[in-house]
Amino acid sequence: MTDSPRIAEVVARFAVPPEATMQQLLEVLDRNGEGVVMVLDEERRLLGLVTDGDIRRALLARMDFGVTAAAFLASKKAGGYERPLAMPADTAPDEIERLMRVRLVRHMPLVDGENRVVDLALQRYLSEGDNLAVQAVVMAGGFGTRLRPFTEATPKPLLKLGDRPVIEHIVGQLKAAGIRRVNITTHYHADKIRAHFGDGCAFGIDVRYTHEETPLGTAGALSMLDGADEPLLVVNGDVVTAVDFRALVEFHREQKADLTMAVRKYEVSVPFGVVEAEGARVIRLTEKPSLAFFINAGIYLLEPKVLRHLEAGRRLDMTDLIQRLLDDGTMVASFPIHEYWMDIGQVDDYLKASMAPELRRQGK
Repeated sequence: MTDSPRIAEVVARFAVPPEATMQQLLEVLDRNGEGVVMVLDEERRLLGLVTDGDIRRALLARMDFGVTAAAFLASKKAGGYERPLAMPADTAPDEIERLMRVRLVRHMPLVDGENRVVDLALQRYLSEGDNLAVQAVVMAGGFGTRLRPFTEATPKPLLKLGDRPVIEHIVGQLKAAGIRRVNITTHYHADKIRAHFGDGCAFGIDVRYTHEETPLGTAGALSMLDGADEPLLVVNGDVVTAVDFRALVEFHREQKADLTMAVRKYEVSVPFGVVEAEGARVIRLTEKPSLAFFINAGIYLLEPKVLRHLEAGRRLDMTDLIQRLLDDGTMVASFPIHEYWMDIGQVDDYLKASMAPELRRQGK
């Protein structure tokens, strides 16, 4: 069977065979950047879909990513997963878009009469200019003390990564996700940040500013926002990432969360044998184990009602706000990041991020 150039392109970019491991599948998903991978047999028949949400739930469950795609699909089927949704290849584009909106999906495999994939429809191309009903807040008021001497005359968000400042990478991603209103919180060298972005017109977005006369922490400045009636996507101004913001919004809604915090897997290798004991009796010895944790990635999505927990003009960090919500029994969800992520708050990390190939791809 000879495939057309279009089919070959779709298979190369979006498909894996059933014997591929989930780690290999994750690498394909990260490369295509569209939040979906198709599992196809050797005849190109559609066996199943693995979505961005599937991957993030698997990360939270600490699944072994050495298992095959076929085994993962079998586990989904055991959990009530239906056969993968697909449409005939000759379906009109407006009908494809209509069904995708009804079924709340961003991807639709198009198949022939033998269930062989011939194309993949993506909602973002069918719905050009579809905006995300979310406001963004970029926290850009910090002094960048740990980045001196780079930040002695330049605010940390305006440090260059490649040919653009850090904050311009962040704002560009927000725009690409369909977010059109960005509020930037400022304090240190606020005039330079305002001079760079202005009203945002040159960048194709609406930029507004919230100036902190006194630093209010990573959450306190949110109390100064005017008329926040949409979910707020809050991003620390020293985070460089390729995270899919649309996937974050979908996950937040799926979890019915009041606040969702992005988390990143972090491993610590213990250079010694770890001894576990009950009293004097040794019960287990593990040689040089690696311990894995989820850490705060500095990205949050919160509902407007969460702002009721803030006091105007009072300093509060996001971690303290989250603890207040947890104490009140509020639903706080964790959204695991599998894409590139780097906190550039220290010199070594800033220099490392400057050389990252992921950053160079984002700058294209």
